[in-house]
Amino acid sequence: MDATTSGATPPIQYHNIIDQPLSLITPLQQTFQRLQRHCFGNLTPGEFPLAANPSIVLHVLTACDLEPEDLAHLEATCSFFKQPANFAPDFELSIAELAALDMCQKRAIFKPLSLEERDVLKQRCGGSWKLVLRYLLAGEVCCRREKSQAIAGPGHSIAVTSKGAVYTFGSNNSGQLGHGTLEEEWRPRLIRSLQGIRIIQAAAGAGRTMLISDAGRVYAFGKDSFGEAEYGMQGSKLVTTPQPVESLKDIFVVQAAIGNFFTAVLSREGRVYTFSWGSDATLGHQTDSNDLEPHQLMGPLEHIPVVQIAAGYCYLLALTCQPSGMSVYSVGCGLGGKLGHGSRTDERYPRLIERFQALNLQPVVVAAGAWHAAVVGRDGRVCTWGWGRYGCLGHGNEECESAPKVVESLNKIKAVHVATGDYTTFVVSQDGGVYSFGCGESSSLGHATAIDGQANRHGNVLSPQLVTSLKQIKEKVVQISLTNSIYWNAHTFALTDSGNLYAFGAGDKGQLGIELLAQQSERGDPERVDIDLS
Repeated sequence: MDATTSGATPPIQYHNIIDQPLSLITPLQQTFQRLQRHCFGNLTPGEFPLAANPSIVLHVLTACDLEPEDLAHLEATCSFFKQPANFAPDFELSIAELAALDMCQKRAIFKPLSLEERDVLKQRCGGSWKLVLRYLLAGEVCCRREKSQAIAGPGHSIAVTSKGAVYTFGSNNSGQLGHGTLEEEWRPRLIRSLQGIRIIQAAAGAGRTMLISDAGRVYAFGKDSFGEAEYGMQGSKLVTTPQPVESLKDIFVVQAAIGNFFTAVLSREGRVYTFSWGSDATLGHQTDSNDLEPHQLMGPLEHIPVVQIAAGYCYLLALTCQPSGMSVYSVGCGLGGKLGHGSRTDERYPRLIERFQALNLQPVVVAAGAWHAAVVGRDGRVCTWGWGRYGCLGHGNEECESAPKVVESLNKIKAVHVATGDYTTFVVSQDGGVYSFGCGESSSLGHATAIDGQANRHGNVLSPQLVTSLKQIKEKVVQISLTNSIYWNAHTFALTDSGNLYAFGAGDKGQLGIELLAQQSERGDPERVDIDLS
């Protein structure tokens, strides 16, 4: 009796399968120009049947958006994925390396790179396309690059849609809304002068806004200064519409951070540049407060790629990505222990925060508040350090911590995002739950309903508490942004995976994007802003 009549399925002879003619391959597969490869069944340990069709394998690897670690594991466990694949543009690259390169090419910041620039980035990341991909993905995770985002600035707000359109609202005394006027806006208003320009990142400071396009150009408006204190006089002039920063035209910028007395930008290659705040060489260079030229941050970070920067009151944090793993460096003022080195001394050059190695924690997101800082690890743990006033560190007290310390009360959740402000901290868990702690002024913690049976919308919270008012919206929160300023009443944004934006906290200048009732200056419960960021 043959196999079909017995009901059994005949085994497929994979070793007899050869590559299809290019005319029979889908248009998507035809994009991979390659030499013909055949497998005649000489299978050896470490190979697998689909080796006969490497083009299909490459397409599957690319379409599945595998993590760089997964590609590395394939190379380590199967010789097929490690040997040269005979594909253009480099016939010596393995299937895993080609898949990583193809996924890099999907990224907006990678596409414009010349072949020479790509090779420089590859060597800077460690000499592998898998490491380049890990570098690019790390930046997307911590910065929401090429995704919608909301920024709760000091008195004004910015909302960027997934398509790169920008809406601003709130205080406008310096022209920081970019509409060509000095009038406040109580509802989100589109910046029409940016039509045709896709914005992928935004930063807000006191009276100042910076936007970054997918072409790496930086547009700034509001106060015409990179280094003023937020309570100081305005710059020499006010800029009321987005203008390109000419001194950055030769640097492809992917992120900006505005701190007190200085501004920092991050290049596509992972280099950090700073403006101003160098009268005593605090950032490793000598400048004045009106300096308009960027200076590369020297020292250890000169040769280490940085994926994210975060600026606080007179200090800067940099999240780096190396073949050995992720690390955090800090530089600037050490008051309150916010640099994380176990002391309160200043650092003129970036210095590695060594505590994470002792904790066996790989940082993936970093946040810099005015006087404290926080990190989320790959395993979901949260660390905080710095000045613990009002309980902003989440350790159940108001003590300072001069080195990163795990927030023990969050150990039962896996955190994916953290945001810090002026003595305030928010943590977002993997399932979209939001926890907040610290200063409750202006109702910016979101605890409008009672935690312990008592109304405490303005109360300080010393340990992480679930923001139940956000749980009630029945949407998954993916990003939190809150005001990082010691001179403005704080407000908070919660962005959901569906593109809805919710706001609460201070709204006296229209920065919530919602209308308040007469005599109201703040909003205790999250209210949806009339804008779709998806």
